[in-house]
Amino acid sequence: MPPESMRFKVALRGDALLTNPRWNKGTAFTKEERIQFGLTGRLPFRVNSLDEQCDRAWGQLEVREEPLRKNTFLQSLKEQNWVLYYVLLERHLTELMPIIYTPTEVRLLLFQGSMEEDFLAETEGRQIDLIVCSDAEQILGIGDQGVGGIGIATAKAAVYTLIGGVNPANALPITLDVGTDNQLLLDDPLYVGWPNKRVRGAEYDQFIDKFVQLVRKHHPHCLLHFEDFGVTNAKRLLDKYHDTHANPAFASFPIRIVHRQGTGAVTLACIMSAVGVTKTKLADQRFVIFGAGSAGLGIARQLRDGIVAIDGLSKEDANKQFWLIDRAGLLKQSLGVEQIRDGLQEFVRPDDEWTDAVTGENGEVGLLEVVKRVRPTVLIGTSTSPGAFTEEIVRAMAEGTERPIILPLSNPSRLHEVKPQDANDWTGGKALIATGSPFPPIKQPGGKNYIVAECNNALIYPGLGLGAMLSKARTLTDTMIIAGARRLAALAPALADPDDALLPEFGDAPRVNLEVAVAVVEQAVREGSAGVRWAEDEVRARVRRAQWRPLYGEYVYDPQGET
Repeated sequence: MPPESMRFKVALRGDALLTNPRWNKGTAFTKEERIQFGLTGRLPFRVNSLDEQCDRAWGQLEVREEPLRKNTFLQSLKEQNWVLYYVLLERHLTELMPIIYTPTEVRLLLFQGSMEEDFLAETEGRQIDLIVCSDAEQILGIGDQGVGGIGIATAKAAVYTLIGGVNPANALPITLDVGTDNQLLLDDPLYVGWPNKRVRGAEYDQFIDKFVQLVRKHHPHCLLHFEDFGVTNAKRLLDKYHDTHANPAFASFPIRIVHRQGTGAVTLACIMSAVGVTKTKLADQRFVIFGAGSAGLGIARQLRDGIVAIDGLSKEDANKQFWLIDRAGLLKQSLGVEQIRDGLQEFVRPDDEWTDAVTGENGEVGLLEVVKRVRPTVLIGTSTSPGAFTEEIVRAMAEGTERPIILPLSNPSRLHEVKPQDANDWTGGKALIATGSPFPPIKQPGGKNYIVAECNNALIYPGLGLGAMLSKARTLTDTMIIAGARRLAALAPALADPDDALLPEFGDAPRVNLEVAVAVVEQAVREGSAGVRWAEDEVRARVRRAQWRPLYGEYVYDPQGET
């Protein structure tokens, strides 16, 4: 008999039950359940186990060769049976994760005029623990997709369930349609979104604020995950709604907002692992980040905060360890406010450091010159400029440090700044490497392989989010994020074998994120920011019990039960 938590009183019968993905078991309904719920004439004779259903679904999926056809099958399965959908993904995590990111599904699309009505129609009467929303302006490696980015929020919410254990019934993906600046979409008569240029300025801020206040009003304790907002909006919005000290009017609402902290946190964990291999400290590193968009800036800020928290440097001193390079070259004072966005100012380098530097036609200081002069220990790519880390640049870096840490993080793999095998060969096998997409092991002289870590934010953001939800902390604090990153870094195979990966393999993501969530809650309890009164020694057990798992429960028919 299943435990009490897996026994449910359900008010649906017949077709209403079979067409409800939350409760449908398909051929796994027992004979007793089929009689109770009026299903005997609606299902074939044999009762299948979940394992048998999973094997059948995998066979049906394998015959579909194209990723889009696989995605269509999976979305159809999700609309029929949540448990089977998630258990299939769980058992084939590495193969199917790229498939579910193919954008084909919409859950809730919000427009200015009918926003509250549409929001309440979807959420009223429901417990909402997680909202993933996007305006799809800057999807990593793809750009502005307008309303075509609807699948990104859906996929992120699915990953929270699959890897973090968030109940899918309590998660809501939302797309905010504020137009698009993608002219190809605007010229396409089949484009289904609002066919106008993106709303900017005060009108945009009013739109976002209306949405955030709806969430605060009706679901004030949920986690609000902002995804793929544009570089001009991401940090500004996060600062506005995340920092209740700067915004006293929001202090009474314990809503927690995140945006790409996962990318920064997984990069921090990766570099902490590499630092463990080199027997140095975060504060000893010199970081060159090529690509100062929202991802690059987020990574710089997270690494800086890690240095402050772990090694005790001041924020100002930690900022001096970074050199950021954008389209206009190295970010230095003489670029002026026109080319230095809000949020980048703290990483701008003084001009007097570069008075005799070799510059380009427009006076820009390029990546090669920066590498030669700075002699970085860490080189990070978030530029989506394939091949930007040339042989000359990589060799110059290797001359300046014993074990260069090279992270080409742009996605997909065709946009990587350098191929891992080349980075290895050009450094004489000395480089510690992680990438934004999966790559095969690097062949080393003598036949030994170097395992390339995939710096995938799904190794950490579901655990960060779950920890924030369960701790009921007012906000996801920097110290909570760093606690999660430190726990992830401690699980790195490279700490036992320097030729192994700097991060755990992606197939181990569910176990890893459990550890991250535990670390986040423990930190919230320790620092007094948690809204729950748990003893530290009971956190792990409570987190495990709170996780949703794709298992069938036992149903009893009750007209007053759940629907």
